[in-house]
Amino acid sequence: MKEIVRPVRLKSVIAASVASWMLMLSLGSAVVMANGYQGRPSTENTLGLQVKAAILIDADSGQVLYEVNSEEPLPAASMTKLMTEYIVLEEISNEHLSWDEVVTTSAEAASTPPDGSSVFLAQGDQHTVRDLYKAMAVGSANDATIALASQIAGSEQGFVVKMNEMAEKLGLKTAIFTSATGLSETTVISAAEMAKLAQIILSEHPEFLDYSKLQEYKFRERDKNPIVNINWMLGTNTSQPGLKHLAYEGVDGMKTGFINAAGYNFTGTVKQGEQRFISVVMDTATKSARFNETAKMYNYGFSTFEKKTVLPPKSVVETVQTVKIKKGKKKTLPVVTDKDITFMVKKGTEPKIEIVDSTVKAESELVAPIATGTVVGTVTYKYTDAETKQELNKTVNLITTEEGEKAGWFRLMFRAIGDFFAGLFNGIVNLF
Repeated sequence: MKEIVRPVRLKSVIAASVASWMLMLSLGSAVVMANGYQGRPSTENTLGLQVKAAILIDADSGQVLYEVNSEEPLPAASMTKLMTEYIVLEEISNEHLSWDEVVTTSAEAASTPPDGSSVFLAQGDQHTVRDLYKAMAVGSANDATIALASQIAGSEQGFVVKMNEMAEKLGLKTAIFTSATGLSETTVISAAEMAKLAQIILSEHPEFLDYSKLQEYKFRERDKNPIVNINWMLGTNTSQPGLKHLAYEGVDGMKTGFINAAGYNFTGTVKQGEQRFISVVMDTATKSARFNETAKMYNYGFSTFEKKTVLPPKSVVETVQTVKIKKGKKKTLPVVTDKDITFMVKKGTEPKIEIVDSTVKAESELVAPIATGTVVGTVTYKYTDAETKQELNKTVNLITTEEGEKAGWFRLMFRAIGDFFAGLFNGIVNLF
């Protein structure tokens, strides 16, 4: 009997082990090694993402919610166009360019190889900045991108210089731009800094979303078909039969990318309620995979985190409750924080913060009269994630809550006399 029982028991143990392992994989709780484009190895991660690198951040604060190999510079492919789009928006904001300005297609733009996305510009063709921008944002058109680059800097390589100068200005230390389009595999950037660039764009130029969320755009009236947005994950695609399985509620940007050296990349953004995330996935295996892997991060973000205000606006700071002023009816004025401090925290947890720095202007800089709401200093709070130990600092202004009226000459004279004798008395006391 024993010889019969033992094999049965062993089979049960093996079956239970296999079942447990499969369950862990299905839940995404195990560390998984998967494959990227052309079988390239993916980076191990706890969500089972089939990526070389990935990151998920809170769009408002930049707080990192999940990351995989996010610091390694990798080929960006057409996600590179986010920098091109940003510079165009900056040029328009600085009035060096306008949306209605007509661009004459350069020989360089017209000779762009048609093996990638294109609107088939011919030398001498004329289109507005707005039309070319839409072709770049919706269809990732390489020739439209170079036409805009040439308009701004005279040539693509002249524009590349501007791209690298802008990267340095924005603090993108891993970014090396060698093309305006991303067709060059020597254009690299890390997932973390691609997310940072995306956050800057949304913060400084929210109008970017007006273009990135377009489902389609007809470039020319004579064109038979419109350009269809390459971002198949757009929330509005729920009505598109062939794309609704990839659509994700709230997705309204930002940029896809593909070359052989990069695999299928995607920088995305999604908003549901008050929460907006920015995501980046790099080197996935297929066009659809980049959206499927992004969806996994969005599901994780929305199910795991919530925004929590740990300090409401107009809060009194224990260590800096007042500031000294000169020539006022009162010698001090009460101060409070000008806005709230909010972090993304794991659901069901109570975040703890601590003051790590505070500064106030010198009394000599605060001379009455002083208006209510005047910025007189700053205070910095630190939040430490109990699980990941990630430290996040946030600085807010200190503002006055009362008007600092100027004192009359009579009061100032007697105050000066009082200060003189007080100083004299203290000087005598210090002698002993």
